[in-house]
Amino acid sequence: MSAGTTDADRIAVRHRSLARPLLYAALVLCALLTLLPFLWVISGSLRSLDEIRSDPGAWLPHDVTLDNFTRLFATEGFGRFLVNSIVVAAIVVIGNIVAASAAGYALAKLDFAGKRIAFGTVMAALMVPFTAVFVPQFVITVDLGLADTLTGIALPAMALPLSVFIMRQYALSIPDELLEAARIDGAGEFRIFFRIFLPLAGPAVATVTIMSFLFSWNNFIWPLIVAQSTSSYTLPVGLAATSQAAAHVTDYGLMLAGAIVVMLPVLVLFLFLQRHFVRGIAGTGMR
Repeated sequence: MSAGTTDADRIAVRHRSLARPLLYAALVLCALLTLLPFLWVISGSLRSLDEIRSDPGAWLPHDVTLDNFTRLFATEGFGRFLVNSIVVAAIVVIGNIVAASAAGYALAKLDFAGKRIAFGTVMAALMVPFTAVFVPQFVITVDLGLADTLTGIALPAMALPLSVFIMRQYALSIPDELLEAARIDGAGEFRIFFRIFLPLAGPAVATVTIMSFLFSWNNFIWPLIVAQSTSSYTLPVGLAATSQAAAHVTDYGLMLAGAIVVMLPVLVLFLFLQRHFVRGIAGTGMR
């Protein structure tokens, strides 16, 4: 401290030196509280069904076993459920990358009649709960002949309003001068979209990829409604159906092992795209 330092300056420096450790301690505490349910799921997946029933609140297994995972992978139809989930998630992700990106680009960079109404419709769709629209969605799906098909499961989520909003917000951050220069050089809108906009919108595309994949991968109600046979079940629906043991008793060990399997692809995808995801969220202003 210099000779001219006042008591107020010293107090401010002391407060700043204490604020950082307290902030880190609070963040660590919040992280631990968030991780506790996941740790219990992992512990439960490594316990036998009898042990879970006898002591459901235990955090550590008395006897570690992989029997739940063995029975899960040996369950009839598990491979088909997994493939169905992968196919549906791929359709949803590709649909959101293409359709939502195109819609977001048009709402941000193109002038057309009804532009404000279209954006207002997207914002309104963000506020409408799924329970308010799943009946008309199901009627439309049946009328299109897509009931009990993977396409019917994926179709309503191929252009999520949130994905359109994210791409539109990110497109606003791209300079108009760059696009105008491409138009002056003779580039059409499709070429500008695929060759200029999409490469620049990598962080937003990564954000849309993660969110749409997470929505599709964890979706339970809509696949349960549309899928009318086990051949169309996705992984969450199939696991819920196969975890019911005799006399309508839930096999919690099998269910927890299935939860771990469902969780892993999302975790791996997020770890790979984490840097782009954070940049995409920051670029869209969703803070």
